[in-house]
Amino acid sequence: MRDDYIKEALGIISDPNVLINVVSRRVKQLKRGNRPLVESLEKLSPEDIALREIIEGKISFELADATAA
Repeated sequence: MRDDYIKEALGIISDPNVLINVVSRRVKQLKRGNRPLVESLEKLSPEDIALREIIEGKISFELADATAA
């Protein structure tokens, strides 16, 4: 994974644990054949594609409310 993409993505999803989970879930989707939501002239790894999607606002996340039971 590219360090510059990680730093930019952390500006959007500040919790590293949440970022890892979002990227991991998206990488699984990409490896199953889902199409990338961003275009790139260079060949990017699935991890870098997921980070670019976060940076460009193509995917979002929602935290579950731990108090709701």
